[in-house]
Amino acid sequence: MKKNYISNSEESIRMFKSGFMENLSKVHFAVPLFIFVPAIFIFIYKAFAEGISILNFGLYFLIGLAVWTITEYIMHRFIFHYHPNSGFGKKMHFIFHGVHHDYPRDKKRLVLPPSVSIPLATGFYFLFNSFLPLQSLFAFFPGFLLGYLIYDMLHYAMHHYNFKSGIMKRVKQHHMLHHYNEPTKGFGVSSSLWDIILRSGFEKQPKKIIEKQAAL
Repeated sequence: MKKNYISNSEESIRMFKSGFMENLSKVHFAVPLFIFVPAIFIFIYKAFAEGISILNFGLYFLIGLAVWTITEYIMHRFIFHYHPNSGFGKKMHFIFHGVHHDYPRDKKRLVLPPSVSIPLATGFYFLFNSFLPLQSLFAFFPGFLLGYLIYDMLHYAMHHYNFKSGIMKRVKQHHMLHHYNEPTKGFGVSSSLWDIILRSGFEKQPKKIIEKQAAL
């Protein structure tokens, strides 16, 4: 299989001539925490203000987390890895995900910038609002947002931190195999669950390869 270009530089390449657009494409990894952690607590407060029981809150919160995992998988596999044929389409693909595969250690392009994450979160909120009653929505949506935050923080850590625990080493290895061995497999980032269910995971790798990938 032909290997794609991959740089291990932590620096950001320039993607836009406009300085404004260029700044919108970059973000410090901690920024999503400052945006979405307060939002999570606001929704939790609103859920209990609507009179939800602790049991129902916990149920819908966990459902929100679970729905995020399949959302993450679908977006990564079918949207971020969709390869259009047109020149414009190829440029858009590079901007949204191709740059991450070419420069996977770029510190400023590992978490979604607010220019993308806020409109996406807003769109998902109105989607869920179309069929969930407010009480359930206010319990479900913070679970969904927490799932996104876990994904974003784990994704950054996978590219810049060497994990010590066996579980986290396996989680990182799964994502590194996606980057450095086979980008058409291993679409789950925070979890390999849907890769297992939908048969898009990797075959068992020799121990030496596992150790090498985990050290990247």
